[in-house]
Amino acid sequence: MGFVSEFKTFIQRGNVLDLAVGVIIGGAFGKITASLVDHVFMPPLGLVIGGIHFKELKFILKEKVGDVPEVAIGYGAFLQSVIDFLIIAFVIFLVIKFVNSMKKKEEEAAPAPPPAPSAQEVLLTEIRDLLKK
Repeated sequence: MGFVSEFKTFIQRGNVLDLAVGVIIGGAFGKITASLVDHVFMPPLGLVIGGIHFKELKFILKEKVGDVPEVAIGYGAFLQSVIDFLIIAFVIFLVIKFVNSMKKKEEEAAPAPPPAPSAQEVLLTEIRDLLKK
């Protein structure tokens, strides 16, 4: 029974729930970005470079022989994945930049704490307290 209650405590922590939500949203965002790259960015880019579909770009190592499929390096799919990554990284950069600017505005709006008393003031306060006794 201790294991189950320990697991329940672990799951109910805020960090675990936040992480789960982040993973789910990240997965959905990845699908949206992949669709954006596949269906919006790559078709015009392929048209510009001669009507080529990026996913079909490959370097054939061995041709198809009968029922044996070809052996090829699909560098077009890799290039498309790199573009997906760059877009996701750029959007995450923009989000973090926005969050940091909001934190900076909050820090500027918050009143500054009063300065700590100088060593002389502390010493004078101690002398005053001793004289009162």
